[in-house]
This record gives sequence, structure tokens and C-alpha cells, in this order.
Amino acid sequence: MKIESLKLKNFRNYELLSLEFDKATNIFYGDNAQGKTNILEAVYLSGTTKSHRGAKDKDLIRFEQNESHIETVVEKNGINYQIDMHLKKNSPKGIAINKMPIRKASELFGIVNIVFFSPEDLNIIKNGPGERRRFVDLELSQLDKVYLSNLANYNRIVNQRNHLLKEAAYNSDVLKTLDIWDMQLVHYGNLIIQRRQEFVEQMNEIISGIHNKLTGGKESIRILYEPSNSYLTLEQALNKNKEKDLRIRSTSVGPHRDDIAFMIGDIDIRKYGSQGQQRTAALSLKLSEIELVKQSIHDTPVLLLDDVLSELDKHRQNYLLDSIHDIQTLITCTGMDEFVNHRFSINKVFHVQSGQVKKEN
Repeated sequence: MKIESLKLKNFRNYELLSLEFDKATNIFYGDNAQGKTNILEAVYLSGTTKSHRGAKDKDLIRFEQNESHIETVVEKNGINYQIDMHLKKNSPKGIAINKMPIRKASELFGIVNIVFFSPEDLNIIKNGPGERRRFVDLELSQLDKVYLSNLANYNRIVNQRNHLLKEAAYNSDVLKTLDIWDMQLVHYGNLIIQRRQEFVEQMNEIISGIHNKLTGGKESIRILYEPSNSYLTLEQALNKNKEKDLRIRSTSVGPHRDDIAFMIGDIDIRKYGSQGQQRTAALSLKLSEIELVKQSIHDTPVLLLDDVLSELDKHRQNYLLDSIHDIQTLITCTGMDEFVNHRFSINKVFHVQSGQVKKEN
């Protein structure tokens, strides 16, 4: 699997841009705030419909313009797919695959599998549970369309239930329908929990070996899934917390409140690990994500590395670069120093300056 080309019109700081990528390593270098990350963001958006930064469509459109266009050509199993995405300020994005408009954004998932790795990901262990849930949800949504559908239904039901809990403060009659929403929440919630637990088990089979090598055999890591309902079933937990939910006017248990723990021995490194342990575990997690995608789709994902190398020491830089030699990779960095003394093969180099991209080799 590889991305052949990318064309941008009025996206972020690019008025017009046309790029052709090498099937292996593509490096974009230049000073900060020149537009390097925007290229990776456009690629990620093409595969997932979402910005990795959580930006809204209107914020992706070039200043003083009303719409933006992204065209991405992907090669998969010898077949080319052209993905067109129109972003508009005041209406939902339009997506077409091979010139055919799609009705649901979920139809795009699975055409291209993308792993994005940024400096922020190195803090995924120590940051709040929302980031860890987002990591799991984004990866599973690319790999499993059933999960994506179940997650969309679950989120819709939680929103409806929360709306009902707020309305109950003024109109108690609406509580007559609470059990119906709870029944649906339990149904979809259990499906999500089960699939996330399977995902964590799959990741554990991969991450232990990677982390062991990264730490020179000094550490053994395992991931634990932590449902917010703890030892109770989801249905029992909802019933137990019903009064609390009515008081706070929000749903306090369910997959939207779950978390993932990272254990080294008996130590939960979210709380008690050193910064070095947390960052190494985060690197292990991202490398495991790449390997899991390979196993799941029997192909390689596209890897986007956004200025990560400068955040890693030489040992971890080398380990990361050695791990991705067989994957199409788009790398951003401020300079070429990270690659000078490394045997890493560089196939295409682009210099990015003030929204202009110049190929240098």
C-alpha cells in the first residue's frame, strides 16, 4: 500500500500544491511553521476524514477562502484509488472515491491505513484517558468497519441520554424513556468493550517483544483495559449510577469513560513511571500499532512521522528507523542532521519554506 500523489488547493497555507511520493522514504524539512505538518495532515485526512489535530473543516481552509480541495491517489494491491475531498466552511465535507461520491464517511475507511506519530504521542501514557481512548478508537475504526458503526451508534446514544438527563431537570416525564436508551447503550457499549479488549490482547502479543528490545531486556510491559464499570456489568453500573447521572446530568459510566493502563511489573507507569519510561512505552505502542496493522490487513500501512526524531535519543531514533525500512514513510524534520550518520535510505527530499515545496533530489 502506498500513496502515489497529493494535490492541495486552498488547504491551510497552500494555495496550490502537487506532490508525487516515493514508495519508500519521503523527507520534508524546513523551519517550523512553514507548512510541513500541513502536508501530513492532508494525507491523514484523506484516509480517515479527520484531522490528527482535531481541527474543524473550516479551520483547514486557507485564509479568506470558502472551500478547499484535497486529491490523493492511493495504490493498493495493484489498484489505484483517487480520493477527492472538498472542505467547505458552512456545510459538511464532500468525499468521492474514483469520482463517485460516497454517502457515508465510513465508506472511506479501509482504503488506506495510516499510522500517524507526532511528539504529542510521546505523552499519550501520562496524559488523560481521553487520548488513550482516541488512540484505540482511531486505529480500530480503520481496521474494523463494524466497530466504527457500533462506536457511532454508541456516541449518538450517549448524546441522546445526556440530553434527556438535562431535560429531566425541567420535565420529569422524559425519564419514562430512560430505560430504552439504557438498553441500547448497554448493547452497543458491550460490543465496543469486547472489541477494545480484543485489540488490547492483540497489542500485548506484539508490544512485549518490542519494549523488551527497546529497553535492552530491562523492562517487560503489558497493557490492561480498564472499564469504568469495574467489576460490575455495564447494565449494573448504569443502574447503580442512575441517581448520580441525574444529579450531574451526564452519563458517568460506559466505554466513553474507560481507560488503558500500562504496567511495568506491578507499577502503573501512567502514575508512577519516569518520563523516560513513559516515552519509551509510547514509542513501543506506536511501533506495535504498525505491526498490528501489518498483521490485520496483510499489507503495510503508510507511516507519517511528524518531527518525532528530534524528540528521541540516538538509540530510540535508530530503533525506530530500523523498524520502518519496508514501509512508505513521510517524515517531517527541521534539518537533515538526524539522517547524516545513519544508514537509513532516503528516497525523496523536499524543502518546505513559506508554503512552497521544492524537491531537492
